[in-house]
Amino acid sequence: MKMHDTLKSLPALILGLGATGLAHGAGFQLMEQSASGLGSAYAGSAAIAEDASTVFYNPAGMTMLPGMNASAGVVAIKPGFEFSDGGTTGPSHFAGRPVNAGNVPTHGGDGGDAGSWAAVPNGYFTWQVNPRIWLGLGVGAPFGLMTEYDEGWAGRYHSERFSIESINVNPSIAFKASDTLSFGFGVNYMHLSADYRKAQYAYLAPLPGFSGDLEARVKAKGDGWGWNIGMMWQATPDTRFGLSYRSRVKIDADGTTRISNRSLSAMAAGRLPIIGPHAAETTVKLPDTAVLSVVHKLNDRWTLLGDVSWTGWSSIPELKIENTGVPDAELDLRFKDAWRVALGAHYKYSDSWTFKGGVAWDQSPVRDNAYRPASLPDNDRYWLSLGAQYNFNKHARIDIGYTHLFMKSTSVNNASDPKGAGVLKGDYDSSADLIGVQLSYRF
Repeated sequence: MKMHDTLKSLPALILGLGATGLAHGAGFQLMEQSASGLGSAYAGSAAIAEDASTVFYNPAGMTMLPGMNASAGVVAIKPGFEFSDGGTTGPSHFAGRPVNAGNVPTHGGDGGDAGSWAAVPNGYFTWQVNPRIWLGLGVGAPFGLMTEYDEGWAGRYHSERFSIESINVNPSIAFKASDTLSFGFGVNYMHLSADYRKAQYAYLAPLPGFSGDLEARVKAKGDGWGWNIGMMWQATPDTRFGLSYRSRVKIDADGTTRISNRSLSAMAAGRLPIIGPHAAETTVKLPDTAVLSVVHKLNDRWTLLGDVSWTGWSSIPELKIENTGVPDAELDLRFKDAWRVALGAHYKYSDSWTFKGGVAWDQSPVRDNAYRPASLPDNDRYWLSLGAQYNFNKHARIDIGYTHLFMKSTSVNNASDPKGAGVLKGDYDSSADLIGVQLSYRF
């Protein structure tokens, strides 16, 4: 491979930003915007309105909260992604051999557990201005993930480390049209940042020290605006429906791709002008979401919850990175829209204690194993949730929730960029645990 060939293969480094940060459906879209809903798998999320977190799930639900209400909490998430190599191979000319991609094993190990602990904080406030108008404010992190493999693992040319963080500020207003019908509207300002690292093989000549690994690290951040609306209908004294919609958010991200040397000789590295920082930018439309929920009070003890939600992941069919100093590049993602179904129940044990439970099926937007990235090997997941709520008095209460996510063994055979990264082939054993706590207070 000549120096020009190395320059041509560099876009594979930057395309990893799309493959890891923006391509994992439920894996980086976080429903965990409250701990009060965690214990019932967020069933009935757009209709329950039991605390100020309704600002996020359905702003119309603020009309269920008299006076002033505040909620704050955190959900800790620990995903597990353990890879078993099934024939991962290197890029073209890997190990100095002029071969086609897919012929030479990379070795380097399975990468350990790529999952890492992460915390999703949130805070909300609602204020009843008069009998018809409510105002609210929510702050949370609706998108985020982190995966990290051992440096030099078999799939290092696809990903070694990726983290994405978001902050969303959501002022809202709600209007009570009648005793049974309410509407809400919100504006969203979102800030998104990403930090991504992977290896890139460089082959200049069949000489000692003239082939080896480079490292590329992409740091990017951007901002965008969106909106959300909701409706709530008290159909009967015991049955309530909620419908909410959150718009797409267009993020224009700017950043820097820094190329550094790992194992080339100093002489070889000196022949590569790509080493150093390069400007990069991209635009992505984060998906919109619609939720239909129902809450039914069965009797004085039991309340049943359910919802169906849809996420428009087809808003990201591909990702194009525009670079300075290296060629532009495109990544074919072919995302499909995804559905989620959740069922839950609350049991009021006493005036102080309420116990919660729920199950859910959460669909991945990844079409098949040929488009499944290493940074988050997403697949359909199944939720099993438990929770408890304790009322200290009529003003203050605490919620605690726990969820385990089950995912079946996930195969990957990703050769979407063979010249830049080779073929990632193997299987993942994946799961996740979520623990949340939330304090709520009514003034």
